[in-house]
Amino acid sequence: MFMQSQAFLGADSGIHALLMRHFDRSVVQPYVALTVDEIEPSNPSANVELRTIPRLRIRPTYFGPSVHGGSQSDRAAALLAGPKLFDSLLTLAAYMRRERIQIVHCTEKPRDAFYGVLLARLAGAKSVVHLHVGFDDWLSPQAKWAIRRADGLIGVSRFITDNMLRGGLPPERTYTVLNSLDLTRSRWNDAIDGEPTRAELGIAPGVPVVGIASRLFVWKGQTFLMHAMRRVLDAVPEARLVIVGEDDPRAHPGGDSYRAELEALADELGMRDRVIFTGFRRDIPELMAAFDVFAMPSWEEPFGMVFLEAATMRTPVVAWAHAGALEAVADGETGLLVERGNVEALAEALLRLVRAPELRHRMGEAGRRRVEQQFGPVQMCADTIAVYRAVLGEAPAPTRIQAHLHGG
Repeated sequence: MFMQSQAFLGADSGIHALLMRHFDRSVVQPYVALTVDEIEPSNPSANVELRTIPRLRIRPTYFGPSVHGGSQSDRAAALLAGPKLFDSLLTLAAYMRRERIQIVHCTEKPRDAFYGVLLARLAGAKSVVHLHVGFDDWLSPQAKWAIRRADGLIGVSRFITDNMLRGGLPPERTYTVLNSLDLTRSRWNDAIDGEPTRAELGIAPGVPVVGIASRLFVWKGQTFLMHAMRRVLDAVPEARLVIVGEDDPRAHPGGDSYRAELEALADELGMRDRVIFTGFRRDIPELMAAFDVFAMPSWEEPFGMVFLEAATMRTPVVAWAHAGALEAVADGETGLLVERGNVEALAEALLRLVRAPELRHRMGEAGRRRVEQQFGPVQMCADTIAVYRAVLGEAPAPTRIQAHLHGG
């Protein structure tokens, strides 16, 4: 049974939705404890998405208000909700016992993880916490309590698994299952023509386009990319940089708009007329098809689903040779990875691809093939089932997904 305490379908719960959708029903019958809360229709809704999954057994559940980082009034509301929440969780535990649930699968979100581990104990099941971010101090006390006591832990990349081991989590309960992209859905049709999107953005045919699609957050590397792009423009003045995404208030807590800072930097670098800020967009496949190069020099990227998305649309990737990018991008085959923090090397990699259409085409074709062969949901489901079997004591997990410290 999956825990889905958030009404919003984020990147982490999107991966869990792929598992629910693609599990072989002769091996796993997926259930989900799905929040009864709803969100604004304009946002991705867990209730809407998960209800499209065939043969998924849904248990509507009240998880109570989120209090992580909340105000005093939020904490007061949580106290008032206590009896209703207690009854909801006890009822869910009884349901899990009746349905003979064996595994409770959670994200590292506080309510998912904390309630999931507790419910597993009440229902006589095993608990698995699936970490999509590093095991660091910023995690809530409830999440860290649950992670330390879960029967199994999954990291979305070896970078995250290494992080977990360095944080003192036990290797015998820790596994690596790489994320996947569902190419069976029409959204990721690699035949999409990017020219209409380029025309909408005012970019003429044949003009080299470097793009990044991410929330505007300092750790995603937009500042590094702009400094590198200044060097590219010195050699190829007609090139354009497209920055997709909206401000993330966590970019500079208590500070001003990060987008405003980036726009000021574009002015300072004398490239304002060659940088296009699109704001928030939902048409990411169309944008990826419009880019000649996708570049995201992000810091400490847990995995980097967006690298797979670019590869799926046959767009080569440039990133730092660090963290999740090392697993999502095959250096020299599907893109170019350069020394982290080296703006000159970043610019050289961009320029190499901007100047070489044949190289871009070859890397784009290789990227699509690699996603099809190595990052499909069938492989992710098989690896996750192997973790379940190991947690249940049925069979040891394959060595390739067991935790081994890779870095120094």
